[in-house]
Amino acid sequence: MDRDFLFSEIKNLKEKKNAVILAHNYQVPDVQDAADFVGDSLGLSIEAGKTSADIIVFCGVHFMAETASIISPMKKVLIPDLDAGCSLAASINIEQLKKWKIQHPNAVVVSYVNTTAEIKAESDYCVTSSNAVKVVQSIPAGKEILFLPDKYLGRYVELVTGRKINIWDGACHVHEKIGNIEFSNIQEKYPDAEFLIHPECGCSTSCLVRSKTDPNGDKMKIFSTEGMVNYVEKSESKKFVIATETGIIHRMKKQSPEKSFYPVSEHSVCEYMKMITLEKLYKSLLYNQYEVKVPEALAERAIIPIKRMLSIV
Repeated sequence: MDRDFLFSEIKNLKEKKNAVILAHNYQVPDVQDAADFVGDSLGLSIEAGKTSADIIVFCGVHFMAETASIISPMKKVLIPDLDAGCSLAASINIEQLKKWKIQHPNAVVVSYVNTTAEIKAESDYCVTSSNAVKVVQSIPAGKEILFLPDKYLGRYVELVTGRKINIWDGACHVHEKIGNIEFSNIQEKYPDAEFLIHPECGCSTSCLVRSKTDPNGDKMKIFSTEGMVNYVEKSESKKFVIATETGIIHRMKKQSPEKSFYPVSEHSVCEYMKMITLEKLYKSLLYNQYEVKVPEALAERAIIPIKRMLSIV
């Protein structure tokens, strides 16, 4: 279908149906451009909670639409492609979590928001990469912590807070590929650039350590995706190497067109995020497909750790 036609029809359908479109930073450029709000998991969760729209079209992956349904149970939540899953969320199931909890009966369960509704319902806190450190710091020092499912974010939080944390062995398949970075090569290729790293990356803890010892360590920064966007806008630097999913670079270029952005790897692409297209977004609005609805009893349990997450930002 024609791109201009799709943008026009999406705009008309939003107004007719009182719908809002939320898009994650990793979505394709056209979907980001059609959205009312573009952001990270935390920011989009906040928008889902305060919107007055009747319909929320969530352009992200399935757990994000579930979270919106939990936060706004009276809204109709749609996802343009039901197959848009998440390798990180799939790295732990409810039986595994229940078994882990039995082995650590007095532990506080801290779950990354990249998890299913079932996992959230068995958790004490949810976190995003934006506030994981703050949430862990808010837990009494003597409390045992089970952190899941992302091992790289868990190790990063452990290093920053100085807390001993039990960490699940899960990872995002995209961020895990961003492993040991050859900083000397990057610095040689982009000598004036700052290096922005997502804490889910396989290199996040080594980057944090190196940033304190490397002569160019002040150019290495670890941020959530939203933190990256905010930092780029304020920074006086003109060049940035980005270590996360490449979709975020579109938003950065729109916000700061006078600056240059280079992905640490052109292959850092989430095929699940990229399943959602402008045409699928249009059809989702046109036909009210596909609805994501978390059962009431499950949502009532899952909302507790989510509210705790939203209270610590």
